[in-house]
Amino acid sequence: MNSLATEVLRLLTVRGETLAVAESLTGGLVAAEITAAPGASKGFRGSVTVYATELKHELLGVDATLLAERGAVDPQVAAQMAAGVRKALGADWGIATTGVAGPEPQDGQPVGTVYVAVDGPATKNSDAVDGRKVASLRLNGGRAEIRMESVRSVLALLLKELAGEQTGNERAQDTEQNGGT
Repeated sequence: MNSLATEVLRLLTVRGETLAVAESLTGGLVAAEITAAPGASKGFRGSVTVYATELKHELLGVDATLLAERGAVDPQVAAQMAAGVRKALGADWGIATTGVAGPEPQDGQPVGTVYVAVDGPATKNSDAVDGRKVASLRLNGGRAEIRMESVRSVLALLLKELAGEQTGNERAQDTEQNGGT
């Protein structure tokens, strides 16, 4: 998986841009993956792990009403987390993970329900809305597999945005994914 992080960092460095990470179910695994790659300090600003629901509002500015009505496992929550960490840490790009790794369902969502989001500069070449893109995942496996696939998925989503903007290629939106590692 480190090759994903390495490629993300390479593209960020080429572009002179930076990244910030907001994590819930992954608990710091995305940041660990990024910082394991050589040269991470050139593009990585930092991360915020917001495992508790109220911290998503307090630290990242996720709408409190949204959290109260839908819970933390929601595509809009993921998008607001990515935007919030981008703003809070002064980065060009923000990415976020939220979901249910198990063993029990959460907020009425089954185990394996995950949302990953990217928030970045809006461009005419991106299929993201206002620079934001969210992928809905339905993952199989145990807790560890779900968390690691969430890491891979958010890095892959960011890589698509970075590579797509660089080349101007149109991309298909992945809205659901089944799988493990």
